[in-house]
Amino acid sequence: MDWLIERQEAIEKRLAKRHLRAGGLVLFDLTSSYFEGVTCPLAKLGYSRDGKPGTLQVNWGLLTDGRGCPVAVSVFDGNTGDPKALLPQVEKVRAGFGIDQLVMVGDRGMISSVQIDAMRQLDGVDWITALKSGAMRKLADGGALQLDLFDERNLITFTHEDFPSERLIACRNPDLARLRAAKRTDLIGATTAELDKVKAMVASGRLQGRDKIGVRIGKVVDKYKVGKHFDLVIEDAVFTFSVNAIRISAEAALDGLYVIRTSVAAVDMSAERAVLNYKRLAEIETGFRMLKGIDLSVRPIRHRLETRVKAHILLSMLAYYVQWHMIEAWAPLTFMDEAGPDAARERDPVAPAKRSPAALAKVTSRRLSDGTSAMRFTRLLAHMATIVRNTVRTTSARIGEATFTLTTRPNTKQQHALDLLTTIAV
Repeated sequence: MDWLIERQEAIEKRLAKRHLRAGGLVLFDLTSSYFEGVTCPLAKLGYSRDGKPGTLQVNWGLLTDGRGCPVAVSVFDGNTGDPKALLPQVEKVRAGFGIDQLVMVGDRGMISSVQIDAMRQLDGVDWITALKSGAMRKLADGGALQLDLFDERNLITFTHEDFPSERLIACRNPDLARLRAAKRTDLIGATTAELDKVKAMVASGRLQGRDKIGVRIGKVVDKYKVGKHFDLVIEDAVFTFSVNAIRISAEAALDGLYVIRTSVAAVDMSAERAVLNYKRLAEIETGFRMLKGIDLSVRPIRHRLETRVKAHILLSMLAYYVQWHMIEAWAPLTFMDEAGPDAARERDPVAPAKRSPAALAKVTSRRLSDGTSAMRFTRLLAHMATIVRNTVRTTSARIGEATFTLTTRPNTKQQHALDLLTTIAV
C-alpha cells in the first residue's frame, strides 16, 4: 500500500490522459465512509452518508469523465463539506492533468456561488450545476420564473441578473411532482399523529413544562423533517398546533421543479444537452454504490495511518476502474442497455429515461438475441470463475517432477466474454 500511494499521482495522470479531453466534461461528487477506530487523523465526526450518525467519517471524492469512468480519487477529513472539496479538483485537472479547458459538473451542494465566483477567475473553466430550493423560490417570487409556463412545456431557458454570464434552464417533471406531493402528505400525516400523542400527554398532565414539551416536540419534528409546515403553541401546561396550508402550497408550487445553471454558451451546448449532462452525475452515484457494495467493499476503513487510508480508497477506485470497463465490455451478455442516447431522449431530457426495446426484450425473456441466457454482471463473473487452471502431475512422477499446468477449456459463453474483454482499451 505504501508503494501504491507513492505512485497515485502518476497513475491518475495516465488515466486522465486516456479519458479526459480538453473542453470535455469532468464529473465530481463527494461521499463518506465510516471508520473503525479512533487514531487516524482523517477520521472526524461529520455527516454520514452511510446512515451511521455519530460515527467517525472519512470523506472521499470520485472524479470521472463524462461517461462516469473513474479517473482520480481524493480523500479528505471526515468533517469536510462538499464545497471545500471542489476547487482542489479543478486545480488537479488544470495543473496536475494539464487540461486548461473543462466543464465541471457537480450537484447543487457541491458547486455553490462561492465556488462559481472562484471559477470565474479561471480561463477555460465552465460549470454545470443546479440551484437550491431557496434560490428557486426567490426567482419564482420575483416573477423571473413563471410557473404557469410549465402548463405548455417542461423546459424553459432564461437569464437573470443575479447569475451573470450564465443560462438558467428550468425543468419540471410531473411524475416527480406527484411523488414529492405524496411523500409530503405522508410525512405531514405521520407528524400530525405524533403531535396528537404529545398533545394528549400534555392535556392529561403526564407532560408538563414548556422546556420538556419543547424537547418532546423537537424529537417528532426532527424525525419527519416537516416542522416548517406546522404552527406550534407551547406553554407550561398547554400545547396546540395547526398545519400551515399557505406554506404547504408555496412549497408544492415547486414540486418536480429544478433549475440547471451553466456558464457554457448555447452555441456550444444546447439546453437539452446541458440537462442531460447534469443528470450524468447519476453515474457517480452508481460508482459509490458499487464501491461500497459487497463486490469492492471500501467500507469500513480500519487503517490507522493517513497514507494507508488513502491507499485503501485508491485501491478500491482502481478495482472499480477495472470493473467499470468489464461491465461496458460485457453489455451484450448482460441485461445492460446497449443502445446509446436516442433522438427522443435528446428532445425531452426532462422525462424519465426509458430502456430501449432491445434491453426490455432481454429483461422480459431473460434471453439474448442468440437464444442463450442473459446474466447479471455478478453472475457472469461467477460463471467465468469456473475456468480453472490445474497443476497436473502423472501418477508415476515424484513430487516436483514432470508437472505441467492445464486450463479448463472455456465454453461458448465464456469464450465470448473473454473475446469481448480483448476489445476494451484501458
